[in-house]
Amino acid sequence: MPFRALSRLTHTQAVFLMVAVTLMWAIAGVVSRQLESAARFEVTFWRSAFTALSLLVILPLWRSADRQNGTIPDEPGAGRMAFLHRHWGLLPTSGAFWLSGVCWSVMFTAFMLALTLTTVANVLVIMAVGPLLTALVARVALGQRLAWRTWAAIVVAGAGIVYMYGSQFLAALSSPDTAASGLVVGSLVSLCVPMAGAINWTVVQRSQTHGEKIDLVPSVLVGGTLSALVTLPMAWPFQATAADVTWLALLGLVQLAIPCALAVVCARSLKAPEVSLLALLEVIFGILLAWLGAGEAPGREVLVGGSVVIGALVVNELLGWQSRAGTPRIQTIDRA
Repeated sequence: MPFRALSRLTHTQAVFLMVAVTLMWAIAGVVSRQLESAARFEVTFWRSAFTALSLLVILPLWRSADRQNGTIPDEPGAGRMAFLHRHWGLLPTSGAFWLSGVCWSVMFTAFMLALTLTTVANVLVIMAVGPLLTALVARVALGQRLAWRTWAAIVVAGAGIVYMYGSQFLAALSSPDTAASGLVVGSLVSLCVPMAGAINWTVVQRSQTHGEKIDLVPSVLVGGTLSALVTLPMAWPFQATAADVTWLALLGLVQLAIPCALAVVCARSLKAPEVSLLALLEVIFGILLAWLGAGEAPGREVLVGGSVVIGALVVNELLGWQSRAGTPRIQTIDRA
């Protein structure tokens, strides 16, 4: 679909495109299980580097089409900063923009590391609580009031996670073949993803209320670049095979760069609760793909606990459909 056509999506087209976005997000787990030799930090480095390289090419084309459609203003100017902003949307003088980029880098790094430490299902269920963590962070940092339904969803989702991880931890302690430490570390690293996403959303929303608009896709470019630079020393010397690098290039382009940009387009045509509900498909798609493509079958405790978490999120969104329809949401691309 041409770049210009993406600015004229109907509601139905946006729904199907958002479903495709969640399917692209969901391939990370199954693809990571195909790797042969790449180590933990090397996996993160290659994926982040390919994400940044992809966006270096995509963003100028994307922004050119947006200027032609009038989606963004045409602001020609001289100088290095004007050039960076015109072609890649970078805001070198904005502290909030750079903080957003740091949050993305934490999300990228923690997500891939978590996949090497625990199961795909565990990582995705933890990530699914992002909207609830965002509500808590916004309550503390911005003073936003939380509806009773959100507090109830936080309690129910928390109970689901406690059951899921508590059952797995007890099973790991009783089994000599299972390392409980890996489960704990993997869970904590996974939690860094929604926490960084919550801070990112809060920073961007606060900057917007102060009249500073931050484009999330350019901040993804910054996040990918920072993640690659930080993990490079720990990834060296490289051990990845040519097949590993190919798989990780696929993740950088198809699992992150393209769907992040497309999610922003979908958010222009869909209401916030619609986007939030459709984004939950990533959990279902991701677990199914890892199951079918890598033989990583989720355990009973994951299915039960994960269902409780997803159910709490769905009910929260449905109950708040009217009240949150006009609320700005960054959850559209709050994925690592």
